[in-house]
Amino acid sequence: MNILVFSPSWVGDMVMAQTLFKVLHQQYADLTLDVIAPPWPYDLLQRMPEVNHHYKIEVQRGKFSWQVRRDIAQKLQDKHYDWAITLPVTWKSALNGYWSGAPRRTGFLGEMRYGLLNDRRKLDPQKLPYMVQRYVYLGLEAGAPTPELANIPQPALTVDKKNVSAWLQKLNIQQDQSIVALMPGAEFGPAKRWPTENYAQIAKDLVQSGRQVVILGSPKDYETALEIEQKSDSQLINLCGKTSLLDAVDLLSCASLAISNDSGLMHIAAAVGIPQIAIYRSSTPEFTPPLNDKAIILQAEFNNPDVNRIKLKSLEGITGFTDVPVASVKLAMQSILSHKA
Repeated sequence: MNILVFSPSWVGDMVMAQTLFKVLHQQYADLTLDVIAPPWPYDLLQRMPEVNHHYKIEVQRGKFSWQVRRDIAQKLQDKHYDWAITLPVTWKSALNGYWSGAPRRTGFLGEMRYGLLNDRRKLDPQKLPYMVQRYVYLGLEAGAPTPELANIPQPALTVDKKNVSAWLQKLNIQQDQSIVALMPGAEFGPAKRWPTENYAQIAKDLVQSGRQVVILGSPKDYETALEIEQKSDSQLINLCGKTSLLDAVDLLSCASLAISNDSGLMHIAAAVGIPQIAIYRSSTPEFTPPLNDKAIILQAEFNNPDVNRIKLKSLEGITGFTDVPVASVKLAMQSILSHKA
């Protein structure tokens, strides 16, 4: 079986897509699995052993990028795929599956993708409330039972041990030193981001207890990390914008604990199997939880039925919102680290 998958664009969604890759391998012993991915999450495919070949499509967010999509199609024209699965719901994302010549082309109908898809699935949020259920469902026969979350394999990214050692040496951190990673960013917007003063309180407690605190994130998170360090009045290691995506995978693998908002890095922490505290504010774990048995999920209270919390970019002026308290995070943190002592 020769399958082509067009991947999601977000880092967290790419991590969750690995569940589909695992299920496909469970079903087809002779599987060759290729994946097309946009640049933002592309590197993660190098850490997914389920993927045979991966292709970066140099598109820009919100742009159609017709020629770029045609170029990839030309590169893959002799691959003879049996099946193309498109995970995003946009019209343009289904083009490469169509151009691949695969006789079976699966995806949710999305943006009226008649013709592009010939195995069109209806997205029923009641039957498929979790994102990973939706991805896995596309890799099953149309009449298959709804995959239960508990039966879906968890993501598991491989780790480069040599890169781990190189980073620990570079940061002058001993192999046996307890590292706690803070990831205060969230690409979607401020509504997902726990306040910096809260992270600062947590960081101060951690440093005082002898932990090494590392802050991970994109270049956009650098100033946020500086603010946390200043407010904590502690010496932290700010690596925001200084690591690649794969460096973040490797650094997280050696952490005793990761504390984050609902973000791509949250899902990466889950996929390297470390203890984590996931803070949900405007978003909800009822859609994209960390797929990790070691995760503690803390959810803000949101009592405003007139607002669609998921779409909020900011919580400014929103009534009925009660944030996750610092005390709750400290309690979860103590329960995890006390077992690691």
